[in-house]
Amino acid sequence: MIQSTEKLISLAILTARPGNRDALRDGLLALVEPTRKEPGCLDYVLFEMQDAPGTFYMREAFTSRAALDAHFETPHFRAFAATVESLLARPLQLVFLDQLST
Repeated sequence: MIQSTEKLISLAILTARPGNRDALRDGLLALVEPTRKEPGCLDYVLFEMQDAPGTFYMREAFTSRAALDAHFETPHFRAFAATVESLLARPLQLVFLDQLST
């Protein structure tokens, strides 16, 4: 069993406002490569629901809460955060998870 203290895992759930699917997808995709290069980033993968286009899940894993907090302060994330609210049908939901298996 993997202990949850080894890393911080979360799912960010974002649902596009009608007409904003492409803009939200493009903004999220632009975060992937620079985030993966951040110290403390273990995993950063974008998904879109097949039966609900425009609903995105970003699976994130960082070495610690401090690494996640540092991610929130990066220029690429701050630029995204400054514009994302206008694209969303509902507020971003961030769900923290404990990994139970590999």
